Amino acid sequence: MSKRFINGSDFAAMALLGADYLQRNAEHVNALNVFPVPDGDTGTNMNLTMSSGVRELRSKPSNSIGKATEALSKGLLMGARGNSGVILSQLFRGFSRSLAGLEEAGTVQLAAALQYGVDLAYKAVVKPVEGTILTVAKEAAKHAVQYARRTNDVAELMQEVHHKAYEALQRTPDLLPVLKQVGVVDSGGQGLVFIYEGFLRSLIDVDGQLDSFSMASEAAPPEEVAVPTTAPPVRKQEPTSAQSRLSTEAIEFLYDMEFFINRKLSGQAGAFFDESAYKRALSKDGDSILVITEDDIIKVHVHSRKPGDVLNLSLPHGELTDIHILNMREQHRDLLEHEQLDTSVADFSAAELLAGQAVQGVPPGQVFEKAPFGIIAVALGEGIADIFLENEVDTVLSGGQTMNPSTEDFVKAIEALSADHIYILPNNGNIILAAEQAAELSERSVTVIPTRTIPQGLAAVLAFKEEETAERNSVWMKNAAEQVISGQVTKAVRDTTIEGVDIHEGDYIGIKEKTIVVSNASLLEACQTLIASMMDSSGDLLTILSGEEADAAETASLCEWVGEQYPELELEVQKGGQPLYPYVFALE
Repeated sequence: MSKRFINGSDFAAMALLGADYLQRNAEHVNALNVFPVPDGDTGTNMNLTMSSGVRELRSKPSNSIGKATEALSKGLLMGARGNSGVILSQLFRGFSRSLAGLEEAGTVQLAAALQYGVDLAYKAVVKPVEGTILTVAKEAAKHAVQYARRTNDVAELMQEVHHKAYEALQRTPDLLPVLKQVGVVDSGGQGLVFIYEGFLRSLIDVDGQLDSFSMASEAAPPEEVAVPTTAPPVRKQEPTSAQSRLSTEAIEFLYDMEFFINRKLSGQAGAFFDESAYKRALSKDGDSILVITEDDIIKVHVHSRKPGDVLNLSLPHGELTDIHILNMREQHRDLLEHEQLDTSVADFSAAELLAGQAVQGVPPGQVFEKAPFGIIAVALGEGIADIFLENEVDTVLSGGQTMNPSTEDFVKAIEALSADHIYILPNNGNIILAAEQAAELSERSVTVIPTRTIPQGLAAVLAFKEEETAERNSVWMKNAAEQVISGQVTKAVRDTTIEGVDIHEGDYIGIKEKTIVVSNASLLEACQTLIASMMDSSGDLLTILSGEEADAAETASLCEWVGEQYPELELEVQKGGQPLYPYVFALE
């Protein structure tokens, strides 16, 4: 049936079914990962990101397409995980901005919104790569803008968008040689095609019309999309000085406030809003300030001593909605009544972090000044986390290839640290964009050191000097990360050939930086070949991080071989405890 316009309810149905199609096919998207490693997670990251958007959309139902797309956009923004998730959030952030203030939208408005989303996503990526989700989104949006001039049927336009996205997906191997070599299409682009298919199927009764394009399951969609509610745990070091937890009485800015300023409802749509001046005014009696401006909607989060002053300060800018005010001292007292606190390494929820939970060993009423610096690192494995904590890292977010922290996880970790300047070490190339997005959203002074491996992160931490300026430390940490040579060994999950290396499922593959250099049925021989390849670069110290699957006898044999082959090389072995990767190597 022809549909000329869609409203917020129509779009919500599209988003729910799009999320469902993505969820049901997340493993298929994961399987398209170019490297045959057991932790390809593009589908997982996109699914978790989309689920966060759907959760926000469900919590704020509206018949206005502007408000509905805004809710989805904000959920995606805070829940974004991995590069694919961040790009997806930016696509719909631009989509939402283009439709802001509209009750319903036709083909021309929807096509323009798709194009605006593409423009914003390309700006968010420092070095856009064609043959990825960006290309699929771009080609689909460009076609939509052209086709919208010929039709006023939204379902027909969406079918063209899906068709063009699928065609662009099939061409991704022509743009990225590594995709053609392995024989797959781009995983992020495939995820977007699944979302677009869900959009289309919510608009029309296809009855097989998509068979030539669809790769999705034909099962009837469930009523609800499963929404993960757990986030990576945050591991805190035993309290030291500036990062120690405060007592209840020391929670200075005790009112946790969150609300929206709707400028459209107050007749101020389009009027100038001095965001910098507003933030400065909030900071006089508050901290943990987060202001997200989406055209005529402003989301505000602040911890304040004077909630009345905050509301009075905000009223001139628009109508206040969805006001939530919590007394964090009251929350803290409740926590102390029900929990026995542990001074050893422990897991804290985001709510506990934001509430400033006290820790044994901190005298009641004692207040610490902010430290000049704080460091947040991402790591997977108890041993690796402990190494970071022992080397001046304040917060370790649990994550890596198999579990990427979201933008919101980073924002909360930033807010919980009592430091003037904060460094983030993502330690994984797929986490850098989420960290950078969190730094942009936060009002704190944050620098992301773009570390792509655990060895790079450790090198950056060791280069940090607390007595130096933030600028100098940034340079030294980045330089140190760039100097280390990283290697890792894992099992192949499928047969393939990459850059001349024949890989068989179940073999051990050695990866030097981003390049697979060896595939061997023997773990020891794979490690030896990888180390030999790493030694082509100069280095004096080789660090071996043994994973949870590493065998002590095999580790001893490996160390003996290194000593025989490279007698001048200093060798250090530490238990990393990382899953999936029996060994991680760092050459400095």
